[in-house]
Amino acid sequence: CKKERWLKSYARVWLPNALEVWKPAELTKDYSPGDRVLFLQLEDGTDVEYKIDPQTKRLPPLRNPDILVGENDLTALSYLHEPAVLHNLKVRFVESKMIYTYCGIVLVAINPYESLPIYDHDIIHAYSGQNMGDMDPHIFAVAEEAYKQMARDERNQSVIVSGESGAGKTVSAKYAMRYFATVSGSSCETNVEEKVLASNPIMEAIGNAKTTRNDNSSRFGKYIEIGFDKNYRIIGANMRTYLLEKSRVVFQAAEERNYHIFYQLCASSHLPEFKALKLGSADDFLCTGQGGIPVIEGVDDTKEMRSTRKAFSLLGISETQQMGVFQILAALLHLGNVEVKEGTMDSSAILNNHLMVFCELMGVAYEDMSHWLCHRKLKTTTETYVKPLPKAHAVNARDALAKHIYAKVFSWIVDRINESLRSAIKQRSFIGVLDIYGFETFDINSFEQFCINYANEKLQQQFNMHVFKLEQEEYMKEDIPWTLIDFYDNQPCINLIEAKMGVLDLLDEECKMPKGSDDTWAQKLYNTFLKKSEIFDKPRMSNKAFIIHHFADKVEYQCEGFLEKNKDTVNEEQINVLKLSKFDLLVELFRDEETAAPTGRTKTTRPGQAQRDNKKTVGTQFRNSLNLLMETLNGTTPHYVRCIKPNDHKSPFTLDPIRAVQQLRACGVLETIRISAAGFPSRWTYQEFFSRYRVLMKQKDILSDMKLTCKNVLEKWVKDHDKYQFGKNKIFFRAGQVAYLEKLRSDRLRKACVRIQKTIRCWLARKRFLRMRRAAVTIQKHARGYLARCRVAFLRRTRAAVVIQKNQRMLAARRRYQDLRCAAVIMQRLLRAYQARQTYCKLLYEHKVLIVQRWVRGWLARRRYQRSLRAVVYLQSCVRRMAARRELKKLKVEARSVEHFKKLNVGMENKIMQLQRKVDEQIKENRELGERLSSTERSWAAESERLGREVERLRGAEEESRVAAEKLPSLLEQLSFLRQELETTRGEKEAVQEEARAYREENEKVVSELNEKNSLLMTEKENLTQLIQEQSQQIAGKWKTMKEWLDRDLSEERRRYQSLLSEYAQLEGRYADLKEEMTLTVVRNTGKPGHTREDSSYSSNGSEGTFSSGLSGSQGRNSSAESHSSTRRSSDMSVLLKLQRRVTELEQEKQTLQRHLDKREEVQEDHARTAAELKTAGRAELDLVALKRQELESENKRLKTDLAELRQSLATVSKSASAKTPSSPGPGSAPYNVLLEQLDSANEELEIRKEEVLLLRSHLVRQEATLWNTTFDQNCMVLKVFYFEDGGCLGCCLTTPDYHTLNEDGELWLAYEGLKETNRVLVSQLQMQDRDHEEGLEELRVEVCRLREENSQQQQLISQSLLLPPEGRVDAGLQHEITRLTNCNLVGSLRYTVTNHLAMMPDLMEQQGKQDKMIRKLKKQLKTYMNRMEEYEGQVERVVPDPEPGTPGRITRKERDFKGMLEYRRGDESKLLKGLVLELKPRGVAVNLLPGLPAYILFMCLRHADYCNDDQRVSTLLNSTINSIKGLIKKKGSDFETVSFWLANTCRLLHCLKQYSGEEPFVKQNTPRQNKHCLTNFDLSEYRQLLNDLAVQVYQQLVKSMEETLLPMIVPGMLEHETIQGVLGSKPTGLRKRTSSLPGEAVYTVDSIIQQLSLFHATLTQHDVDHDLIKQVVRQLFYITCSVTLNNLLLRKEMCSWSKGLQIRYNVWQLEEWLDEHGLSGCGAKEMLEPLIQAAQLLQVKKKTEEDAQAICTMCSALTTPQIVKVLNLYTPVIEFEERVPTSFIKTIQVLLKDRVESPQLLMDAKKIFSVTFSFTPSSLALETIQIPSSLNLGFLTRV
Repeated sequence: CKKERWLKSYARVWLPNALEVWKPAELTKDYSPGDRVLFLQLEDGTDVEYKIDPQTKRLPPLRNPDILVGENDLTALSYLHEPAVLHNLKVRFVESKMIYTYCGIVLVAINPYESLPIYDHDIIHAYSGQNMGDMDPHIFAVAEEAYKQMARDERNQSVIVSGESGAGKTVSAKYAMRYFATVSGSSCETNVEEKVLASNPIMEAIGNAKTTRNDNSSRFGKYIEIGFDKNYRIIGANMRTYLLEKSRVVFQAAEERNYHIFYQLCASSHLPEFKALKLGSADDFLCTGQGGIPVIEGVDDTKEMRSTRKAFSLLGISETQQMGVFQILAALLHLGNVEVKEGTMDSSAILNNHLMVFCELMGVAYEDMSHWLCHRKLKTTTETYVKPLPKAHAVNARDALAKHIYAKVFSWIVDRINESLRSAIKQRSFIGVLDIYGFETFDINSFEQFCINYANEKLQQQFNMHVFKLEQEEYMKEDIPWTLIDFYDNQPCINLIEAKMGVLDLLDEECKMPKGSDDTWAQKLYNTFLKKSEIFDKPRMSNKAFIIHHFADKVEYQCEGFLEKNKDTVNEEQINVLKLSKFDLLVELFRDEETAAPTGRTKTTRPGQAQRDNKKTVGTQFRNSLNLLMETLNGTTPHYVRCIKPNDHKSPFTLDPIRAVQQLRACGVLETIRISAAGFPSRWTYQEFFSRYRVLMKQKDILSDMKLTCKNVLEKWVKDHDKYQFGKNKIFFRAGQVAYLEKLRSDRLRKACVRIQKTIRCWLARKRFLRMRRAAVTIQKHARGYLARCRVAFLRRTRAAVVIQKNQRMLAARRRYQDLRCAAVIMQRLLRAYQARQTYCKLLYEHKVLIVQRWVRGWLARRRYQRSLRAVVYLQSCVRRMAARRELKKLKVEARSVEHFKKLNVGMENKIMQLQRKVDEQIKENRELGERLSSTERSWAAESERLGREVERLRGAEEESRVAAEKLPSLLEQLSFLRQELETTRGEKEAVQEEARAYREENEKVVSELNEKNSLLMTEKENLTQLIQEQSQQIAGKWKTMKEWLDRDLSEERRRYQSLLSEYAQLEGRYADLKEEMTLTVVRNTGKPGHTREDSSYSSNGSEGTFSSGLSGSQGRNSSAESHSSTRRSSDMSVLLKLQRRVTELEQEKQTLQRHLDKREEVQEDHARTAAELKTAGRAELDLVALKRQELESENKRLKTDLAELRQSLATVSKSASAKTPSSPGPGSAPYNVLLEQLDSANEELEIRKEEVLLLRSHLVRQEATLWNTTFDQNCMVLKVFYFEDGGCLGCCLTTPDYHTLNEDGELWLAYEGLKETNRVLVSQLQMQDRDHEEGLEELRVEVCRLREENSQQQQLISQSLLLPPEGRVDAGLQHEITRLTNCNLVGSLRYTVTNHLAMMPDLMEQQGKQDKMIRKLKKQLKTYMNRMEEYEGQVERVVPDPEPGTPGRITRKERDFKGMLEYRRGDESKLLKGLVLELKPRGVAVNLLPGLPAYILFMCLRHADYCNDDQRVSTLLNSTINSIKGLIKKKGSDFETVSFWLANTCRLLHCLKQYSGEEPFVKQNTPRQNKHCLTNFDLSEYRQLLNDLAVQVYQQLVKSMEETLLPMIVPGMLEHETIQGVLGSKPTGLRKRTSSLPGEAVYTVDSIIQQLSLFHATLTQHDVDHDLIKQVVRQLFYITCSVTLNNLLLRKEMCSWSKGLQIRYNVWQLEEWLDEHGLSGCGAKEMLEPLIQAAQLLQVKKKTEEDAQAICTMCSALTTPQIVKVLNLYTPVIEFEERVPTSFIKTIQVLLKDRVESPQLLMDAKKIFSVTFSFTPSSLALETIQIPSSLNLGFLTRV
């Protein structure tokens, strides 16, 4: 009725389908009870009709809501049936690429046929310690659950892995064992887990083969028991095997192979050690060539052979034994090639020579073996017969012998593996991993399939009972009324097989019959079971087969071969021949078969029944071993893994529904679903139900009691009370109720959405109406205004029109008047003009008449006058002619005079001047031309000069003409000649002008060509300039890249070094633990009364003191242990063996660390070589020489100052005491003179040797640096190769010593001290490398600056020289060249001097050592004399009496100031450290102390030891301090306050050593008083490095302690807790947290994280930890928070939703606010959260279009491609309104990100600890002002 209620229109159902098994459809018409047909529509739009069976009336199953599809647990589905399970698996496998799914207590694993990055160590660590339901389904989750239950319940566990061939059983079992080996924590002390994992390649080689379904199919079953000790660490393992498929040795079907080991042997036959086996190709042998496919694609059998041999060696099987095994296997190949020919009288014979090779390899007689292969011995009561065998029986005998030998080899190898994995330590518990074949059904099923299905029937029964039991326990725990659930019981099938007179009994009985056959056995089966059992049936068309109805399916078995396979008989005579072999291994295989070690199926036998058990049939043995296995499984808590093969084509992520359903039915998953669905499969806690279905409640329904509230809601909405039950902590629902509640919730949400939409739409509509109304009013207002303005304008226009009309009419009238008036005036004018013209014409006529008269009269008068004038003129001309003649005569006389000639030459000079001016103008015009035009100008100038000279000549001629007038004709001739020359000059000028024009054109052409070339040159110059700029940019980029690479390399080296320090500290701790455990064990065994032990931390400190004390102590303890153990050797043998084994393991660890250190030295040397190439040797040498000279000069000055003060003090004392103490050593006294002589001699000696010491020291430093660089380069190169080739992991490069020669009398301590010394050398070398690198960089900078200065000087010199005249330029150039050559000569001479000094170095080494000794001796003498003088001063003060009354007042000595030192006696170091380190409590006493007071006190004590020049006291104090802090951190490493307190004090002590070291970089900020307190006698740079290493270890321990505190809060606070109430809503879940969730656990929120961070910050600030160090701590904590949160997000599907992204961003914002509040924004912590922020944004952004994909790729820069794809695959809608991410979108993302270069890892490294740096922070506190509180109980210290 429930389903009928649901079957309305648009209801979604599943329809059966032949191809897809189930197909989704949707109802198009409501269903009414009684309808015979359902009208449906498929997803492709096809309309179908589903007919309902009238008898069963079974309706199609309903589909789950989309929100429930893709769940991690199939039991979370509301409708639990086959189509829902299949669809959920398909969605997860095909779309989300998830291969694991929970089904209640079963893990369903689908083979992806593709390598997935989900099995790395980071994934293992992510699942370690997690609840099974908290993370996504995984094989590691099942393994963790088994491991956790073993540790918590102290009960053995079993992991049962089953499935058909090719489903991935072996791989799943392998990963489970790898998980146990990793999380057990035993990898540091033993290699048992490596041996367990190494057994896999061996068992795969001898037990796996290629089948048609799987390339690596296990042809046997195995059960591996992994043993654990009391600390739950792997100590051993044991393997049991079941039902090896021996028939595969002699027969393989088509496209199948024999066992892998045979093909590995054939592939390795070319090796020298295999030449004697006479092997060849796999095709040459019958046993390996029947399948036709001797090679598997992608598998290298030669490489697999090497892996197999390596595994053999790891498990302790010697090379001799390995070759023996390979020899036997090769003999089997030759035995398979033995051909048998048919003889006469049912006899047979051997044809080829392969039997001879077989006998040669097996070491047996050829005649005997060939005889018994073709004959058989028959025994009767009286006689024995030898009967020949026909060919078929002989072939069967050959195959039986081969199978028997292979089974023996298989058993022997399993025995050797078990012996190697067996442990002498008592096993506390174990976890069994069962890798067994699944249910099988083929076209032809034989005896092997019968046994396999029989085993699966037993396992299915145990599985059903376990599931039923868990359901019952859950109901009883929650007080739910228990009703019996009907489930399939396969006990009848099991009884049919194994009960008395069952199938197996009848088979054994038939085997005992003399003439028993398969046919008679089949008839017995028909007669016995055909009518009595419902699950037994007979095929219709066969009398040689039978059918059994198994739980998964009915299977038809062919009876042929059952008897032969069950008997498994071998000719005893053949076995006897093999027992007589000369081959020891073969004899061992067949020796005492009755008492051989049981493996596999022989495990069921007892020692007393060995003879009888050997006669048991295969079926009986298998039944007994199966019963033993079931007893073992029933004694453990089982965990089930069901492997599914998705398709038969091995296509990745392709699911064949038909094959999947077959396997789901066969493996029991559907049975689990059916059992769960029969009860209450859906279970909710009250809190989850309330959070999810809060929308179904009203405010008045919510009560204070959440349980009562949930009851009221369910009673309101679900009327049938049988559909749910209320438990103590959970609500149980029937199948389908969750879907109903989800529908109600969706309807309520939809109604709420509609109401919200209605309200919002109303608000929007009203808002739109009001906006329209305001717009309408505005429009009306503007329209009315516009109309009013138009009216006014109309009135104005009307008025204007009236005015215009008035004026227009007036104008028209006026115009008419004017026209009339004008017309009258014109008429009057025309009339008057006519009259005037008439009058004018009359007057004009009269005037013309008068003129004519006047001209006529004038002409007459002029004619008369002209006649008279001509007469007068004629008279005048006659007179004038006469006068002219007289004047001519006079002129002729004057022409011959000089003045006349001058007047003639005046015109010629003017013309000459004009010509000269024109020539000058022409010259001026041509001057602008080129060289050719200039020559023409010069020629024209010469011509002009010639003309000028000619003019001068003419002038001279003029002077001469004055003298001789007769030369006038010649002058005239010259004048004509000059005129001709002028014409010639004009022609030449025109020619010159033409040439100039041609030259100008040619010049312009040349100029244009030059311009083109110039442009080309400019372009080339620009290109070269650009190329130079690009090259400079490239060089700058390369330099920047190199710098970044060096910085990154330095950071990586620092991180590696600090990780080495961490490993070294762990080794120290483990060594101390082992030593303490050894001591306790010896004491416990000796049983000496009254033995007491010091405090653990203090004893550990003492054990790490000086070498001599530690060695003597260890020798004493070891000698006492040996004396006691020798008295009770027999009883303590096991303890001694254990100790010896631990010593061996410790030695191995020591050698591993030694190799690591050696490799690291090589890396450092490589870096030093790189740095050495960058620096200039000469400049570095000069710097070192200058540095040493300054040091010695300062030392000499200080000694001189001390000497002067000493002399002055002696003189003062002698003067003051001369009157009173005449015997005092004043000036002139013998002691005084001796002292002065010694001091003078010392001073002279120092002055003499000063230069030699300086030179020697500089050369010594140079030689040491060269030697160090050479060694460093060699070591560094080796280590770099080691790191890059082996992936950063340590390898074995040294020879392994003989561990058995290692005794217990101090060698371990010696090795440990050597290790510590090596570590110190490594630290010093690292410091030297850093210094060399910095010096090299500084020298390069100085060189660059020098070159820049020289360049600027050169440019300045060139610019100055350009301003000088040519002679000055030459002089300046010569002077500059002389200066340059002088500098070069100076540098060359300096280099030559340095070279000579280096050559003299070997000769001066000895002198340098002597000088150092002499200097130290003189310093000690000087200090001794200074102390004596101080004592003498004190004696003088005591001896001087009071002054007499008459004498002047006495001089009072001032009280001495404190020097900031604390004096203590030798041997008080332990008391000092006990009170200051071991017993100091940070929470009590240390809170009120001065920050860093213990560090100041220790440094003041150290200053006093340095002041006293006591090197032993200095080393003792520093070593004891370091060891005490280490011991305290080891003892109280989990106490955050203690660790942070000593981190602050360690850093402060380190800063004090630097601040008062006297080195230039550290004393810049010191006061003069602090500079006086610097250390004077010892260089403690090595101890500074040790303290730096100690600070690193304390910092790492601080991070670990903070991580331990913070880790439980991160996931609940950042992911699980709902900070924003109402945003999240939990979805229906399966059996989450069903094992490890405990009530009453603390609930953590993000506020808890912030409070803890605030507590950390307050404590660090209170202890005065450096602010920079606090920033690094916060950065590390935020990285841990981000990595843990993101890793859990990537492994938890239910956390990947839109609302969860909002929650994460809110939590991250709170963390960022905390950073801002504490001023830590710039510490880099926000950048650490960037991956988490981007993951949260990825959950919230739109994910549909390609633009969205590009935006995501741009946004998620801090996430890797696997992480982005994983988040998108895991994205899960929480409500129905969300959508899943399409597969096409994910593929688009992958395409866009394929070119990104990044790490392929999925998870972040949560264990990563960033390298820490301790920046120098000087203290302004004066040491002399420090007071020691009395609460510290340090009264034995005295302030100095």
